[in-house]
Amino acid sequence: MLHLAGPEDFARVLTMVNAFHATENMTFSDQHLKDAILPLLEGSPYGAIWVIGPRRAPVGYIAVCFGWSIELGGMDGFIDEFYIREKVRGRGMGTEALAALLPELAKAGLKALHLEVNRDKESAARLYARLGFKIRDRYNLMTWVAPTPDAP
Repeated sequence: MLHLAGPEDFARVLTMVNAFHATENMTFSDQHLKDAILPLLEGSPYGAIWVIGPRRAPVGYIAVCFGWSIELGGMDGFIDEFYIREKVRGRGMGTEALAALLPELAKAGLKALHLEVNRDKESAARLYARLGFKIRDRYNLMTWVAPTPDAP
């Protein structure tokens, strides 16, 4: 089961985002997370979050952010975060959810979907490869992060 999350899902999504960030050793303020998540739940054109599993007790989420690519001919997206609760991993729910989401994104006009995979997570890389994701041999993802006002 895959459901487009709305504002009413904020608390459940926030709980899973915090759990995911804990596994990745990432820490953000409550305000940062609210500012990052709530617009996606309120229908921002920049992205969306889908909850995986029963809406009242989801087991994970996929956050996709949208952009535009001249090279790829239109709208593209980036899987910003993809999380399945540890206790239910390995049961195929993530694969099933992503496999259901990909054709829906294509029907909505998405030309390409990108993601990052930790080099140490070979099982995740195999999952993505089975679903058609490919490493772009000629390219490395590089990131610039804007300084925040309170950064040294």
